[in-house]
Amino acid sequence: MTRLIALVAAALFVSSSAQAHDRADRAEKRPDKRELGQDRRELRDDRRDLAELESILADLRRARFRNDRRGLANIDERLRAHLQAERFETRRELAQDRAEVRRDNREVRAADRQDLRDDRRDRRDDLRDLKAEKRMSAERERIASELSSLSGRQNRRSLDRKEALVGELIGIARRELAETKQELREDRRELREDRRELHEDRHDSRRGR
Repeated sequence: MTRLIALVAAALFVSSSAQAHDRADRAEKRPDKRELGQDRRELRDDRRDLAELESILADLRRARFRNDRRGLANIDERLRAHLQAERFETRRELAQDRAEVRRDNREVRAADRQDLRDDRRDRRDDLRDLKAEKRMSAERERIASELSSLSGRQNRRSLDRKEALVGELIGIARRELAETKQELREDRRELREDRRELHEDRHDSRRGR
């Protein structure tokens, strides 16, 4: 009788442990799914930002060709509004990147030997994303400062410099779009790995019953 009770208790323990592990895995996947949603929004925003900058550059060149002083003044306003919106967007993305790194740190501390390599790689990728975002933000702020000093100036030298600076912003926007695409691929890979690990854990728990 005592042996039977012990066997039942062991079976219940295995079952409850498996269920707890399943709940933990599902909780881990929820941030991954949320990050995928964030990546898709960032991808849409990055494409919109790139299209806006390319439009500004084309309009700047057109206004220069026509000697359209009102059009050139409008370009200054569009650039100011675009860069202000980029500041708000960058703050939000930096906060998200920092949150991902904090989550990675928790997962690395809690990981078993089998998952540790994947968790360390995920943390390395997210740290790289955070550094890249900070670097591009600093570049944009430098350009924004110079554009602010050129605002209202419509002599040839100032307009040449404005064109060059908008070209730099377009280069940053293209890099940011490529980074977001890479991040989306990595987050999709993480979600696939989480699903595979959950399937393997469930299989192992059934075999252990």
